[in-house]
Amino acid sequence: MVTLAEVAQHAGVSASTVSYVLSGKRSISATTRQRVERSIRELGYHPNAGARALASSRSNVIALMVPLRTDMYVPVMMEIAIAVATTARTHGYDVLLLTGEEGPDAVRRVAGSGLADGMILMDVELDDERLPLLRESAQPAVLIGLPADTTGLTCVDLDFRATGGLCVEHLAGLGHRDVAVIGEAPAVYERHTGFAERTLDGLRSAARETGLRLLHRPCEGGYDATAVTVARILDERPDTTGFVVQNEAAVEPLLALLRQQGRAVPEDVSVVAVCPEQVAVQASVRLTSVSLPAQEMGRHAVEQLVAKLDGRGGDEVVLLPPELTVRASSGPAPVR
Repeated sequence: MVTLAEVAQHAGVSASTVSYVLSGKRSISATTRQRVERSIRELGYHPNAGARALASSRSNVIALMVPLRTDMYVPVMMEIAIAVATTARTHGYDVLLLTGEEGPDAVRRVAGSGLADGMILMDVELDDERLPLLRESAQPAVLIGLPADTTGLTCVDLDFRATGGLCVEHLAGLGHRDVAVIGEAPAVYERHTGFAERTLDGLRSAARETGLRLLHRPCEGGYDATAVTVARILDERPDTTGFVVQNEAAVEPLLALLRQQGRAVPEDVSVVAVCPEQVAVQASVRLTSVSLPAQEMGRHAVEQLVAKLDGRGGDEVVLLPPELTVRASSGPAPVR
């Protein structure tokens, strides 16, 4: 293990100068700083985390709360988590990943123990029970998600309300009048998870404005559950010519079921998805979709949290604008 004293000797400076370069507590000339930083790189020096935490009152750790539930699409959650971790490293922070469904207890544990300098919370509900604690705590935090009341909070999210609106407007513009939404699992709506509720709000609002008839049905995903959901939709609305899917596990089963029924995509039925781009382009029919900007969301969250930790950031809501990419799964409504 390389010591601070060895770095100082290699750079030709005092140990205290090396310490000041690392902590930023005193102004060091650019020439000296560059010499010390070059020695650090060449020797492969890594400051002792415990000693640095004691000296700075910081852990240089960000806590990322990602409750992993069976009704959520885990690859998207992990893509966001990886973006958080890689961006955090560029700012000198490590990430503590908390995957349990602890709710407020996790916030209390992190805020009260000094485990982390700040928190990033995912899987945000409209009336999330963690929020009162965040507002009371002095510890900086950022939400990846949007609750009903954003007062006193910093949030980053895709604009899911606008996302739902884009999907409806696209299908309405193609002449579709009856559209069905295959949504997330019922438990996601029962928890009032923000992204699902806001997408549905945007879908319904745009449907009212365009005069389009909209039917929403939650779905567990997988072939059997999707088959039941599709049969129910077509029984209730046999004239359905458009589907919006916000459930990655239902995408391929839906396309297979439509083929089995002799409904060609997009000649007879159009399908639009809210999903990762990889899911859209690898489907058996390349899907018209609004992609989920997972990496961008993770990067923005870390940058906002670091700004707050450095005393530069205030409470802010950042909504990333959705982009709809037209592919092979949507076309003009069939003439009846």
